[in-house]
Amino acid sequence: MKKYLLLVFCSMLISTLFGQALEKNRVIILTDIEADPDDSQSLIRLFLYANQIDIKGIVATTSCWQTKNIHPESIHKLIDAYAKVQPNLLKHEAGYPSAELMRSLVKDGLPKYGMEGVGDGMDSEGSDLIIKVLEDDDDRPLWISTWGGVNTLAQSLYKIKNTKSAKEAKRLISKIRVYTISDQDDSGIWIRNNFPDVFYIVSPGDNYGNATWAGINTFVKGIDNSEISNAWIAENIQQNHGPLGAEYPDVAWGVEGDTPAFLSLIANGLNYAEHPEWGAWGGRYELYKPDFSKMKEGRSIVSIAPEARPIWTNANDVFTPYVAKEYGRAVKPDTITFDDFKATLWRWRDDFQNDFAARLDWTFMSYEAANHPPVPALMHAERFTVNSGQMINLDAYDSTDPDGDHLSFLWFHYPEAGSYKELLKTGGAENLHKFNVLAPDVDKEETLHFILKLTDKGEPALSRYKRIIVTVLPK
Repeated sequence: MKKYLLLVFCSMLISTLFGQALEKNRVIILTDIEADPDDSQSLIRLFLYANQIDIKGIVATTSCWQTKNIHPESIHKLIDAYAKVQPNLLKHEAGYPSAELMRSLVKDGLPKYGMEGVGDGMDSEGSDLIIKVLEDDDDRPLWISTWGGVNTLAQSLYKIKNTKSAKEAKRLISKIRVYTISDQDDSGIWIRNNFPDVFYIVSPGDNYGNATWAGINTFVKGIDNSEISNAWIAENIQQNHGPLGAEYPDVAWGVEGDTPAFLSLIANGLNYAEHPEWGAWGGRYELYKPDFSKMKEGRSIVSIAPEARPIWTNANDVFTPYVAKEYGRAVKPDTITFDDFKATLWRWRDDFQNDFAARLDWTFMSYEAANHPPVPALMHAERFTVNSGQMINLDAYDSTDPDGDHLSFLWFHYPEAGSYKELLKTGGAENLHKFNVLAPDVDKEETLHFILKLTDKGEPALSRYKRIIVTVLPK
């Protein structure tokens, strides 16, 4: 009993340390499960974060790959496996919902493709659920994490527009946040054209190779890609990792292509879902109207069309990885630098893959046998203001690890996330608990984003972050 109370206290403490502003994100999943094994893969990962993300619904839908069928029974099968491990997950972190609650969240969309399922008489359990959750007395945004077609949401919007007052419709729609894995039916562009105020993250077009989310499973020349390999998946996920891991299917087309639609909802100190332009586990996105003429036809059967308004979409990062050194300073910048939009996601890939593997360990290991993430703690505020030319002093001396593991620090400036785009480099070591850098001379107010990546030496190594936003004032 004492051990249980200690665990609850530690979970509450960690939640406080990660910042009260990072409240749980509400989400409804739209999944065309069985169109591709990756939906099942992504659901298994999602269930391991069910205590950190407020899951409000899981809706079985169609897509361009599965136009006339839905498969809620496949969701229930995975929840049956979750039921076997949920008690052990609670030994590691509090808040994992019961399997009974999870089962109650599974709803049907219509077994119709795209706009064929939108209009009068096209309501479904899924579209009704979206409206119900929007109407709840809860001011938090509602994320619609779309892994297939989005016509269930389109029907919700159609009904809201036709049954609510203009004022009430605007209030409800203002809560919606969409992240869709490209366009997998023709209702996505309909939503964006007819509801221009909907917050929408998408890489439009039917060439999935041109999508940020594809960074999760893209083989990148010049880096270690082993953590998306079939061998790594077999060893760390599928085999000897409990009932949930045993349900993780082999890769058919691309591993976990749907996971980026919720990765940035996880509270890890880096993710701020309301700010896609800041960059996070799910990638980085900027708000603009993409150039339709530059889009290329791909392998989808969804026709591409020009965007009528700005959307949150692909944005480039210039990224130089840090690599381990055998002697001397523990890390050094690699000799290769990347400049592309997929790098905004795969730059975090080893971190979120290790996190996934560790949480699968939680499904069958004791607390003492498994690894748990470190807890970064700053000696100063996460946001503060300095003058041009002033020294910026950052320190995370009080950071801890719940398992008593050694901690490694890595500080870096993330220029794409702030308004000041020129990379700042420290003259000292970037792997100490403290970090110093000179504020640039600016002629207008600018913001700088600094990231602390705190990593333990457990197995697997786990990372958590602190994002420090510094405002620099001109002289």
